[in-house]
Amino acid sequence: MNLFDILGPIMIGPSSSHTAGAARIGSMARTLLGEIPVQAKIHLHGSFAQTGSGHGTDRALVGGLLGMKPDDLRIPFAFEEAEKDGLQFSIDTIELREAHPNTAVIELIGENGARLEMQACSIGGGAIEVHKINGIDVLFTGAFNTLVIHNHDEYGTLAAVTTILSQLHINVANMSLNRAKRGGDALMVLETDQHIKPSQVEFLRDLPGILSLTYYDKEDEEYGFSLRR
Repeated sequence: MNLFDILGPIMIGPSSSHTAGAARIGSMARTLLGEIPVQAKIHLHGSFAQTGSGHGTDRALVGGLLGMKPDDLRIPFAFEEAEKDGLQFSIDTIELREAHPNTAVIELIGENGARLEMQACSIGGGAIEVHKINGIDVLFTGAFNTLVIHNHDEYGTLAAVTTILSQLHINVANMSLNRAKRGGDALMVLETDQHIKPSQVEFLRDLPGILSLTYYDKEDEEYGFSLRR
């Protein structure tokens, strides 16, 4: 833990968990969508639902979807900014079993038709955890450069990806594999120590068995893209 972990993030208040974390959740959803969102359904659970409006959680989530960082002075006016940018959104509450109290479920449609459903929570100090993508369980935080790979559940795909990363001298810090059912679609999440170049991401996308690939860069939350076949 360093000094910034103790003091908390630079942000527009009042709450690091309800405001800064919410902005990061929105920003992560925008990155994982891979294009500019034009429609959003935001569902708030637990403490987010109970005190979200008073703490600016709703505006922070929308601000994140618009690409704002936690310290963006426009966050209190995110609803107005969404109208200017053409983002249609709705906000309601949801009851989830065994979910963190600061949880949001976000459904997005992008300008080119991409769709994403993401469940994530704010765990304090502006930090977040992503728990579901399109109904498949995952777990990552955005503290690392992250590859989220949607692939067929078949032998050889994981080995191919990790072999290429090794050849590129990219170290895998954390990795998880999740699937809806055997032989169906799966999600591979790889957190890496090194930055991955766009050309390298495109090469990985073209490997057999991969349906789509999204890359999140921890150094610049606005830099990320999604590639589909």
